Amino acid sequence: MFSASPRRVAAAVLAAAGACVVWAAWMMPTTAETDYSIEAEPAVQALRDGRLAEFLQLAPSYGGSLILRAPFAFLPNLWGGGDLALFRSMAVPCLVAAAFLAVLLWDRSRVSGAGWGAAGLVLLLCAANPVTLKALRSGHPEELLGAVLCVGAVLAGGARRPLLAGALLGLAVANKPWAVLAAVPVAVALGGGTGRVRASVARWRVIAADSRLRAAAVAGVVGAAVLAPLALYGGAALEEARAVAQTSGHIFKPWQVWWFLGDHAGPLYDVFGNAKPAGYRTPPAWLGEIARPLVVLLPLLLSVVCAIRLRRQPWHDALLLLALVFLLRCVLDPWNASYYALPFLLALLAWEVHARKGLPLLTLLASLLTFVITDMLTPGVHPDVQSVAYLAWSVPLALALAWRLLDPHGFGRRLQPDGAARRLSVASLAACLAPPVAGGRASPAAARRD
Repeated sequence: MFSASPRRVAAAVLAAAGACVVWAAWMMPTTAETDYSIEAEPAVQALRDGRLAEFLQLAPSYGGSLILRAPFAFLPNLWGGGDLALFRSMAVPCLVAAAFLAVLLWDRSRVSGAGWGAAGLVLLLCAANPVTLKALRSGHPEELLGAVLCVGAVLAGGARRPLLAGALLGLAVANKPWAVLAAVPVAVALGGGTGRVRASVARWRVIAADSRLRAAAVAGVVGAAVLAPLALYGGAALEEARAVAQTSGHIFKPWQVWWFLGDHAGPLYDVFGNAKPAGYRTPPAWLGEIARPLVVLLPLLLSVVCAIRLRRQPWHDALLLLALVFLLRCVLDPWNASYYALPFLLALLAWEVHARKGLPLLTLLASLLTFVITDMLTPGVHPDVQSVAYLAWSVPLALALAWRLLDPHGFGRRLQPDGAARRLSVASLAACLAPPVAGGRASPAAARRD
């Protein structure tokens, strides 16, 4: 699986695991006043005590994720651990998954010719991304697990392993429903990169269609198997899922395109009874009925359009498509919490590793901007300023990703910088998105590599 020597792989594993341990110990000091304490802790406590029927009744809308991680709920019983130990134990499989993907991408970056510094940055951005801190603080380690499963499904599709791709996609959707956005990118990965398969176009279409059907069947079976207990015995999970799909309620974050449509009237306290910062807005009554469906429908529609254009592109452009749909999910969702960016960031990182050599500049900057704007600026900066700062980079990046997918060679011709030296500028960052070009077309070397 890995190309590096066992000694170096072991060193990378230790580095990724160490980063995850530090994150778990440093950023999980308490479960008080977190989403976990309200949404998941009662169900997990029931699971820990062996009250399975009560667990299924109390499970939140992402109860499938709790089912996937259920064995880890019993670990604290071995040493008499308390509530915090239970939370950390349930986060272990999420962090292990991130560490495994980190080592996989680290190895791939070394194979592609990246230096040790660039490969090390890839490892840290995956295993210890600053946005992961916010997910852990908020009590949502399952967001990290879903991100890894979605990226893993596309990677498996690119490796022509439809059964594994389908299984990972099914687990991702069972973990959290937003993972359905990864369905089209997985299908693109299973059928992309036709240049590396010496077969007729008609034969390859049959092969790709068969792979996609098998992946879809496996995804459906795996997802249904995980969610079946909730469908049969669940209570709160089904009701919450319906409510989330239909309305945004009073949750309204500054980091999304609908922010300035809100007003300053309405609830002044959050669910924990804490006063909201000055300047916070409340959503208009009609927004939930429009914004929530758009969060899914618009990215899916765009991904279908892009998929048509990507039939003859390298398979790893499916990772860029995955990054785009998850970025759109963030920008369009009135609930956009900072940790929602994790699937986008890991998908973008995986694409940079497979498509480019050197430092993953786009992922690094997107991670820092997300963390700074949604975490460090929140205590004292007006929410309107936070919204403008977030939209100032996220919307142009979404447009650039869409342009790169819909017109890859035109994008490369216009934005490829002249000369060998690259400066940290708008042009050089845009060049990170541009495909390798030679005379306006993908170079033969790139075609053979993909």
